[in-house]
Amino acid sequence: MTLSPSTQRPRGRVNFVDLAILGLVIASIYALVAVAREWAGPLQPGLQIHLEARFLPWYMLLSLTRGVGAYGLSFMFTLVVGYAAARHNFAERILLPALDIGQSIPVLGFLPGLVLVLVHLFPSRNLGLEMASVLMIFTGQVWNMTFSFYGSLKSVPQDLQAVARLSRLTWSQSFFQLDLSFAVTGLVWNSMISMAGGWFFLTVSEAFVLGKQDFRLPGLGSYMSVAIERGDWRAQAMGVIAMMLMILFLDRLVWRPIVAWSQKFSTEEREGTEAAGLPIGLRLRRSVLLRNFWKLGPAVWAGCVRFLKRLPVPTRTPGPVKTVLRFIPRVLFIAALLGTVAGVIEYALFVSELKAADWRTLLRSTLLTFLRVVMAVGLASFWTIPIGVMIGRHPKWARHLQPIIQMAASFPAPMIFPLVVSLILVVGGNLGIGSVILLMLGTQWYVLFNVIAGINKIPPELWELARLNRFSLPIRWRKLILPGLFPYLVTGWITAMGGAWNASIVAEYVQHQGRLLTTAGLGALISQATEQGEFHLLAAAVAMMALVVVGLNRLLWHPLGRLAQARFAFEG
Repeated sequence: MTLSPSTQRPRGRVNFVDLAILGLVIASIYALVAVAREWAGPLQPGLQIHLEARFLPWYMLLSLTRGVGAYGLSFMFTLVVGYAAARHNFAERILLPALDIGQSIPVLGFLPGLVLVLVHLFPSRNLGLEMASVLMIFTGQVWNMTFSFYGSLKSVPQDLQAVARLSRLTWSQSFFQLDLSFAVTGLVWNSMISMAGGWFFLTVSEAFVLGKQDFRLPGLGSYMSVAIERGDWRAQAMGVIAMMLMILFLDRLVWRPIVAWSQKFSTEEREGTEAAGLPIGLRLRRSVLLRNFWKLGPAVWAGCVRFLKRLPVPTRTPGPVKTVLRFIPRVLFIAALLGTVAGVIEYALFVSELKAADWRTLLRSTLLTFLRVVMAVGLASFWTIPIGVMIGRHPKWARHLQPIIQMAASFPAPMIFPLVVSLILVVGGNLGIGSVILLMLGTQWYVLFNVIAGINKIPPELWELARLNRFSLPIRWRKLILPGLFPYLVTGWITAMGGAWNASIVAEYVQHQGRLLTTAGLGALISQATEQGEFHLLAAAVAMMALVVVGLNRLLWHPLGRLAQARFAFEG
């Protein structure tokens, strides 16, 4: 993009944009110091959450810090694990089942043990509880991003990989110039929905109650939790407004520019989509400070490379060391196997105290939640597929709808659950049917964002071919759109189903106007067991959810994923 003369500024002068960036940097440093002081502060079990408006900016800052920290962990995890699973067959056989299991375990399945361990490690400081909260948000973000990155890498055309090998690209050059650039569109869109997934469980990760122990952290999630428990509509409204302001801040400052930047990696440029991030991009281009900062990048990188080259490298490894290194993987594998066997035996003994009636309740609850999850994902797909195609193909609609959808997707659905439940009750519904709507509110964006990412990957020459052959709309959908979207739809459905199972713990067990509304289901059973400290029932319910989700992934979704990569991935 070339700036017009009217938008350019003298290169050597510090302007208003530079002052704004400098102010933002100073404010960020102060915020980090304040948050670090909070994390290092004394542990306060049963912390009082104030519902006055003056506390909201501080709560917003704390929640934002936890969300951004969890996203940083998720991004690094995604690059390492997603790449390993996609590029190494042995790692794929180990990591894919592990990812399935990790995605299938609900947030409340991680929380009890993790919170108790970290609080025990840091008995007098907030650090352990803060780390637990960040890791819980991490578990709500990471799976979607990792599956998206893995799916994108598996779809890299073979001819492009061959060109990279023939060009003798180094590993880093191949990763950044081919793999990462090919996956960046899906990764950006799934990063946005992953942030939303983290916010979805904000009330759980900041306001965790385990039996009689109250582990509460100051933040927007705990603020909304207390406001909902007390039925304070004024405080709930202020919390929703605060959340919207925080999301608007991230949308304007982070996501819009990144989405606009990521469009250059699509197969076709779309001016309407890029326009969403244009104003802030124009302003940042005027910054003398940023221009000089980016100039330092190549120099710093070259200095690091020269330093690493000067480090002494051993010419050969001694024989005994080679022998030890050769046996380390085997020892680790045996240790992991023995640990797994011991864990399974201990788990079987732990849940053996449950009665037959408890197992019947578990099976019935699992079936009911399964039906709700299928209905929610089906209803979500019904509207997200056509809307996603429209946004991806028509610049005018993208310009108007994309910012709205980004905002809506980033907003945590549990914060509007009380309003949705009130409307359901007004029209005579109940939580059994209403929980399907609540599940859909939290999982529909997984499908939508993958559709948008997928439609951007369909080569423009195929659209031109469809136009020249005068394909009718039904034939275009059957021959081009749905086959082209299929690999991305599989990723969206996998993460949507996993997210829906996780979301059931808050959709089937809702606080409404000071009273508790529940419906029979596995999510409600997990929430109730956690709140009452029934660890035997909790362990069995979490294992049941993990078994169902992993079973579906193994028997249905992964075969569909392989079919999508073999038959519908574009080869150039």
